Amino acid sequence: MEENALILGAGMTGLAAGIASGLPVVEAADSPGGICLSYRMRPGDEQPLPPDSDEDEAYRFENGGGHWIFGGDPTVLHFIRRLVPVRRYARRSSVYFPDNGSYVPYPIQNHLRYLDKSVALQALAEMASPAAPGTTMADWVSGNFGDTLGDLFFAPFHELYTAGLYRDIAPQDSYKSPVNLKLALQGAFADAPAVGYNTTFIYPEGGLNLLAQRMAAQCQVAYGRRVTGFDLEARKIRFADGSEQAYQQILSTLPLNQVMNMAGLTVAAKADPHTSVLVLNIGATRGDKCPDDHWLYIPRSDSGFHRVGFYSNVDRSFLPASARAAGDRVSIYIERAYPAGAQPDAANVANYCANVVRELQQWGFIGEAEVVHPTWVDVAYTWSWPGSPWKQQALRALEEAGIYQVGRYGRWIFQGIADSIRDGFIAGNGFRGYPGIPAHGAGE
Repeated sequence: MEENALILGAGMTGLAAGIASGLPVVEAADSPGGICLSYRMRPGDEQPLPPDSDEDEAYRFENGGGHWIFGGDPTVLHFIRRLVPVRRYARRSSVYFPDNGSYVPYPIQNHLRYLDKSVALQALAEMASPAAPGTTMADWVSGNFGDTLGDLFFAPFHELYTAGLYRDIAPQDSYKSPVNLKLALQGAFADAPAVGYNTTFIYPEGGLNLLAQRMAAQCQVAYGRRVTGFDLEARKIRFADGSEQAYQQILSTLPLNQVMNMAGLTVAAKADPHTSVLVLNIGATRGDKCPDDHWLYIPRSDSGFHRVGFYSNVDRSFLPASARAAGDRVSIYIERAYPAGAQPDAANVANYCANVVRELQQWGFIGEAEVVHPTWVDVAYTWSWPGSPWKQQALRALEEAGIYQVGRYGRWIFQGIADSIRDGFIAGNGFRGYPGIPAHGAGE
């Protein structure tokens, strides 16, 4: 029997897998890139321009907020540079305290001289005597940074960032805020070197959509093909239009929990959690207190968001062409986390948008808002319960059904764009040589 295979999802991982394998890729949306897709909106418009628009007098945003390309294997970065021109940036990021309008460079524990002396000394004393490691993210925060920095920043920020999960989920992403007492001491009195996984990053000059489009040009992609379920016994995929497609092997980049649900599979372990994110993209006149940071971590906000990013502080190509020289406009993204799938209705979203605009105006970040556009990312951040074997059990159950998960959401891990592309290449090469199936699917 001929073994047919295909790839699900035309995000960065799926596109890389399609390039490496030569197999067809099916995508639910009408264009490639997934949450890494850039789009444009003219001032005063309520709907994005078509994906292939080259309109200059428009703000540029991204579906899932700022997705900058951090780290990555040098060979993957070489691949990206061959497809699109890129620019390299040195991170500018801070913790912002709206109560007093103060900024502390990121990571806060290495810049204690920006805090009151008594606070800095107490924080140093607590970091010098870390507590025994616990099982939750809250334990990790308290044990490594102590109550002083925990109460000031880490606890309220993680409460927002994880939509309240941080007291129950396992520690992860510790490399994002590394603990180094020597650097903390140095930063209490003088400059400390930049640390973390994102001290520098690159970004395509034409936006992530240009990278996605050029990768898709090397693939066989069928758009508008939303997967709704699997018949594991008959080895068929069901699509939203009612058609079905036989398969023997699948390389899936879709979120692990969604694929398990569509396959009707359960495992013994309790499913690991995730959080959803409402990304609010705003184009506005630049306020007189708008910072020069690329992004800010927010421990407290009236509207409930935890991060504010400034696309146009990274590159002015995110602004309408006529505003780039003057720099009197700003392109912003705001992130607010929600419990898994708890998407607010249209009225609540509209109210939230108005509140965010008002709060940013009060902070002096923006003046008049010219574009306000929300996007919803259902599976945005993935977490694990302490000691949970769910991910391993779920991956194994799907593999027994001929479905192999790959990428950030497919394998329930945090990683950046470059690593996702690498994973796609590796997995795609493992599937190379399978006879493809018609990308339009059976029954059409």
